Amino acid sequence: MSSHWLSIYALVGMFVLATVLPINMGVIAFVGAFLVGTLVAGMNAKAIMGGFPADLFLTLVGITYLFALAQNNGTIDWLVRLAVRAVRGRIAAIPWIMFFIAALLTSVGAVSPAAVAIIAPIALGFAAKYGISPLLMGLMVVHGAQGGGFSPISIYGGITNKIVAKAGLPLNEMATMMASLGVNLAVATLLFFMFGGTKLLRQKADAHGTVPAVGRVAHGQGGAQVYGDAEGESFGEERRTRTPDSDSLMDAASSTPAEAGSRVYQMATVLGLVALAVLTLFFKQDIGFVSITIGLVLTLMAPNLQKRALGQVSWPEIMLIVGVSTYVGVMEKMGTIDFVGHSVAGLTSPLMAALLLCFVGAVVSAFASSTAVLGSLIPLAVPFLQGDAAVGAIGFIAAMAVSSTIVDVSPFSTNGALVLANAKGVDRDVFFRQLMMYGAIVTILAPVVVWLLFVVL
Repeated sequence: MSSHWLSIYALVGMFVLATVLPINMGVIAFVGAFLVGTLVAGMNAKAIMGGFPADLFLTLVGITYLFALAQNNGTIDWLVRLAVRAVRGRIAAIPWIMFFIAALLTSVGAVSPAAVAIIAPIALGFAAKYGISPLLMGLMVVHGAQGGGFSPISIYGGITNKIVAKAGLPLNEMATMMASLGVNLAVATLLFFMFGGTKLLRQKADAHGTVPAVGRVAHGQGGAQVYGDAEGESFGEERRTRTPDSDSLMDAASSTPAEAGSRVYQMATVLGLVALAVLTLFFKQDIGFVSITIGLVLTLMAPNLQKRALGQVSWPEIMLIVGVSTYVGVMEKMGTIDFVGHSVAGLTSPLMAALLLCFVGAVVSAFASSTAVLGSLIPLAVPFLQGDAAVGAIGFIAAMAVSSTIVDVSPFSTNGALVLANAKGVDRDVFFRQLMMYGAIVTILAPVVVWLLFVVL
């Protein structure tokens, strides 16, 4: 057996082990990089560490730290209340408000499970109160979180853009972002009308936040297991800082969060997020250094309020990403990436190879970590994204990004499990089957659709 196949089998084994057992895949990947690098490739420790993505590490630390500050000082709760106030009793607007808030959170640096953990309890509480389909509301939150996930200053966007740049491929940050937002927005629109959106358009809450034609729905029991998605480790603190459910649509607009900084401090946080976007998008400054700098300024304004922030940095998520990236670096130095690319190109056309990789990304991400999939599959695609018969790199990256994240609606993924755990007034077994069926449909159809849209057309 060649060294290339040994390294590939080791990578597959990492995915399986991290899916079956609650072990961070980054830990496994670091050990794999050490064992494969030394025993199979004959590399020393310095050569193995050469694949450690220091710039990506700084980016992840910076943006998750900045998001933790925004959560702790009440800025996120404040923005949610402002958005709910804008509804003014329009029931049909509630799912869309939740969609766009979740998208906003991930677009400015929240990991997707953290955004869902914050918004899902609020959204599903509204669903139970106003007779909105809990399946619709839960899916709107998840698709919103995924829709905003590829902005240039987000976790997914930062990872993908750095991997693409490192591979020497053409980079169009806005194309990937708009592809993810567009597909998820289109799916959300379809779901809205499939699950009662037309009926909601005819309803409006009165001044007391009640809808005469809709009775109250009893709250169900909580407590579904969050399954073995390694990404789920990254939002432990955020799960403990969820905003409580509101009894009334109008009350939600005026409720006071349990822990919030002054309005001036919250405005400063919003300005900091805007500055991050401007400096990184228009002035091409490093997102890691800029986000940490803004975070330090906010911390100096209220150091005691921010004591928890460093502990809320998504260290398990960061461990996962840099571990997988280090292992992929070992595979690159071994020549395995080129070997796989040429092997796939020899078996089938570049178009079919792109479709196969989109399917692999979707299936693996439905059960394991989307970030790990992006970090390992994009480098594998490099050989057939180059040359005269190559697939368009920008379109393929957009297709891979969407197909590897849109499947996180699965109840076996952290986002889907959070929706299941927070649903109220439902039969959990039935709701689980609904999520599982929807996740299966998305896993099968999404790769084909995005492949046709972004690669073939």
